Amino acid sequence: MKIDLSKMITEGRNPASQNIDELSTEAMLRVINEEDKKVALAVEAILPQIAQTVDAISAAFQQGGRLIYCGAGTSGRLGILDASECPPTFGTPHHQVVGLIAGGHTAILQAVENAEDDRAQGEQDLRNIAFGRRDVLVGIAASGRTPYAIGALAYAKTLGATCAALTCNPDSEMAQLADIALTPVVGPEVVTGSSRMKAGTAQKLVLNMLSTGAMIRSGKVYGNLMVDVEATNQKLVQRQVNIVMQASGCDEETAKQALAACGRHCKTAILMTLAGLTAEEARALLARNQGFIRQALRAAEAE
Repeated sequence: MKIDLSKMITEGRNPASQNIDELSTEAMLRVINEEDKKVALAVEAILPQIAQTVDAISAAFQQGGRLIYCGAGTSGRLGILDASECPPTFGTPHHQVVGLIAGGHTAILQAVENAEDDRAQGEQDLRNIAFGRRDVLVGIAASGRTPYAIGALAYAKTLGATCAALTCNPDSEMAQLADIALTPVVGPEVVTGSSRMKAGTAQKLVLNMLSTGAMIRSGKVYGNLMVDVEATNQKLVQRQVNIVMQASGCDEETAKQALAACGRHCKTAILMTLAGLTAEEARALLARNQGFIRQALRAAEAE
């Protein structure tokens, strides 16, 4: 089947870069930089739709649901990147945010021929992880026409799950299929059709917002501190200490003692220090307040 790319903004030819191969290196990079400046503005234009998606994701988390990304090529890799960074950053279980890519694990590192054209595999990959109506699916494709992502979205819709489509072409098939269309229109690429550039940057910015926003709404951030960070290396061990100090105003030794007493759980250590509680008391108070430090503090003051 012949595919008409002429109507896709992401496949258009950018007049600003038509002679880029003749420019000096610095002038070439200035063209790229000028085009990149447009990306944040394109994302700004869809903030209401991003907020709607964040609220849907956080609601799903509260009901035991998951956030599932699916895409092919660069889009799939960006979803996997975002998903893989949630556990160490926010202390989430590995199954809560999942990235699926056309072609499976092999496609993370190298292209898998024709994988993105397999619509049935998009559905099958969701079946393989027992995708259900409590989950949220975000299909990612710069073009908005990737069969693999369309297959996944179509299946998710039959289950009654919330579906969002992150694309860079307005009125695409994916955008029309989804409940929420996330369409940052970044315009033609500097290198024609190379959607790993502006389109990929826009996708990364939106994915950052989706996961971070949902985690903030889930109590994973106190102030602007990642209070559920896991100490998986020496840098993060020290970061935990710094977070407890910054959140409570205590000195380093107090922070270290509190973390040691509660099994290195930042939230518990912060609440212990701020409210003068034991580890057991702080842990129980957090549990009664769904892990939100501010709510737990108000409860402690009321008792």
